[in-house]
Amino acid sequence: MATRKKIALIGGGNIGGVQAQLIAQRQLADVVLFDVVEGLPQGKALDIAHALTGFGSDVSVTGTNDYKDIQGSDLVIVTAGLARKPGMSRDDLLKTNLGIIKSVSEGIAKHAPDAIVIVVSNPLDAMVYALKHYTGFPKQRVFGMAGVLDSARFRYFVAQELGCSVRDVVAMVLGGHGDTMVPLPRYSSVNGVPFTKLIAKDKLDAIMKRVQGAGGEIVALLKTGSAFVSPAMASIEMAEAVLLDQKRVMPCAAYLEGEYGVKGIYVGVPTLLGAKGVEKIYEFELDASERALLDTSVKAVEKLIAEINL
Repeated sequence: MATRKKIALIGGGNIGGVQAQLIAQRQLADVVLFDVVEGLPQGKALDIAHALTGFGSDVSVTGTNDYKDIQGSDLVIVTAGLARKPGMSRDDLLKTNLGIIKSVSEGIAKHAPDAIVIVVSNPLDAMVYALKHYTGFPKQRVFGMAGVLDSARFRYFVAQELGCSVRDVVAMVLGGHGDTMVPLPRYSSVNGVPFTKLIAKDKLDAIMKRVQGAGGEIVALLKTGSAFVSPAMASIEMAEAVLLDQKRVMPCAAYLEGEYGVKGIYVGVPTLLGAKGVEKIYEFELDASERALLDTSVKAVEKLIAEINL
């Protein structure tokens, strides 16, 4: 019988807890939830373990404060770091979360040196860049969750506008994971029919603006934290694509070496996700306005990376 895969979740906060639950429900892998706060990952893991009978699942769910317990992980998902609070930009988190990512990287490199790593921590594009730098892992094995979530938000808003199922909506969002992200309606459709044929320009522009600010909208409503169910779901979809070698085409923060005219940084682009991680980056033609928006987004990411000064 094949050995079950193992996923390590670094960060036992709201996102990590939901990720562990989703993994258990889907019987995707054995899961170890890591956090520096004593008792927190152990308590969440035990709570989820008590629900395994209801899930009809036999996976192992454990919590730990020791990196050695992530040994042998096939995949690591990093959510460690402070969450945004009202009035904070993702960039405000930069310095605090950079220190956290450095210690996380050391723990992963030492105890799970062959793992594929998905980074969720904000500011995303800078944190995934830092983790690649600190671990020394190849670019295929380190990438960021952003576009899958941003596209899911785009799909939901369009489905609401049209009164159709979200399952029939396909959307693409490129660029950095922040206010400069680039929703691409021209490459987005409802069962093959482009958004631009179905939604008036002013309404589509308003939806795209809402997509760019969707994370902040949730922060403003919650007041004491940020989105957690939707980021958890987006990252587990990516994990599933990797562990089951599904060859899914998903927008991810990938390390670019000339694609889209960008070199040496992480930017959200369409990728092929499979057993080796990012197995391919898809380049497609952008018109002048799309190109200008992507250039603006790339500049914002470059500015962030210059600030962390690695």
